[in-house]
Amino acid sequence: MQSYEERLTAPRSWWLVAVLAGLALALVLVPFGPLPMLGGLAGGVALAAVAVSSYGSARIRVVAGSLVAGDARIPVEALGATEVLDAEEAAAWRTYKADPRAYLLLRSYIPTALRVEVVDPADPTPYLYLSTRDPEGLAAALRTVRA
Repeated sequence: MQSYEERLTAPRSWWLVAVLAGLALALVLVPFGPLPMLGGLAGGVALAAVAVSSYGSARIRVVAGSLVAGDARIPVEALGATEVLDAEEAAAWRTYKADPRAYLLLRSYIPTALRVEVVDPADPTPYLYLSTRDPEGLAAALRTVRA
């Protein structure tokens, strides 16, 4: 049973930047002729698109009694209180309030986040900072799974 899933996709404007990167590479290759220019356009757009896609492929899921955030998989029994962070508070926790031991699934293009305490004494991570477009929904899913 899955109670929450979110993919932290990159914004549409980043895809435009990927196309512009391909155009820039094509312009660099103009002196070498039309075939290298077309190859540079295709290759540049493809490489930039792969980079944008992989950065935007991070997922947050609450499944089978675990929170899966990016590469981390944490049982909900190891998690404590949650704190929904608006844009201003999320920026504070990304900067001067941040703990270097914390696990951050940070996406700069998502202004809101959820901070989840880690209560496992064997884990040195004090909290998880998860960029999310729906922090209330994620907090509710964690509460539901814990109950």
